[in-house]
Amino acid sequence: MKLHLRETPDYTAALAHLTDRGDDDLDRVTPAVAEILHAVRTRGDAALAEYSLKYDGAIPAPFEYGPAEMAAALAGLDPALAEVLRFSAHRIRAYHEKQVDPGLRYTDEDGVGLGWRVRPLARVGVYAPGGKARYPSSVLMSAIPAAVAGVGEVLLATPRPTAEILAAAAIAGVSRVFDMGGAQAIGALAYGTARVPRVDKIVGPGNIYVACAKKLVFGRVAIDGIAGPSEILVVADEGADPEVVAADLLSQAEHDEAAYPLLVATTAAVAERALAALRSQLAVLPRRAIAEASVTANGHAFVVGDLAEAARVVTALASEHLALLVRDPEALLAQVGAAGAAFLGDWTPEAAGDYLAGPSHVLPTGGAVRFSSPLGVYDFIVRTSVIRYDRASLTRHGQAIMDFARAEGLEAHARAVEFRLRE
Repeated sequence: MKLHLRETPDYTAALAHLTDRGDDDLDRVTPAVAEILHAVRTRGDAALAEYSLKYDGAIPAPFEYGPAEMAAALAGLDPALAEVLRFSAHRIRAYHEKQVDPGLRYTDEDGVGLGWRVRPLARVGVYAPGGKARYPSSVLMSAIPAAVAGVGEVLLATPRPTAEILAAAAIAGVSRVFDMGGAQAIGALAYGTARVPRVDKIVGPGNIYVACAKKLVFGRVAIDGIAGPSEILVVADEGADPEVVAADLLSQAEHDEAAYPLLVATTAAVAERALAALRSQLAVLPRRAIAEASVTANGHAFVVGDLAEAARVVTALASEHLALLVRDPEALLAQVGAAGAAFLGDWTPEAAGDYLAGPSHVLPTGGAVRFSSPLGVYDFIVRTSVIRYDRASLTRHGQAIMDFARAEGLEAHARAVEFRLRE
């Protein structure tokens, strides 16, 4: 992990580089992904089978798992693990139920009826990657908010689904699971095939090919965002336990070699103690090779002058996960402008957010928290504006509407009001 002392060219350059970390080069895979999407769009299930054979070495059988297969996987799961999945699901559901928007209707001071109607999306596709690790937690965190929103049908696309994935799907209320991955899975969900229904929105993380495919199908369907490598930013002051700081940093570094473990420390001594603990823990970590590559390539520690400067650095980095291991985390959070999920205080590990706390752990990465939010119920609904005039209220507004329309040269707009107000 690289150490950067404040007010040095190295500090400034590293911070500037990291603020652009979301600019992943999708250009190098775009031609290949566009070819895959075109094949799936024009040849459907035949193309899916060809790409499964090419990339996975076999055509999946079965290709689809329904409620019965999911229920069987849950019934056959280790009871202790099944109970953990159910407990996690309970907490995720309880949190997201508080996000439900029932819509609103009211009459304003001019007698105009206004409001918005909320309806859930009809069908959603959840993507769960199948690379270095499998994450039943991500199935819960993606599908439960959709179910709470009232989505009619939730489809899960994942290559080679395990019993744990199928069990999580059963608990989360997934309707159907399809054994497919990569850009071809995104194409099938976006365009539909004979066996895979077309969805309204695709959510969930994936590799660079999945991210590129989501970008290219956007507009045909909605997407939650373009996910990059996982990242954590830990802010530590003199009271922080260096072992805890190091453990939090490694909790994201072990995801994959491209993850970003970042540290902001109030003194050089704080940073050095944390880095020493990190090296010690790394030596005995089961996923050492992955975490070590992440720490070496993307690990950065910034030494700031005070917590006000820490807040400015945190806001500039706009991290997916933000752990505030400081004396007054609430006061520091109030100064922070952008973060995906904030973990406050010494007793709040980022791992709690990954599995059990309640908020979805599907978060924007690469600085996208500047303009994006964690996945939630609001991602699975659409709103319709509702407007209702009567004669009295249209009479009050009519002249202003006609004047505005004629100022823009739109006489038919004006007459749509004028004809209604004729005696």
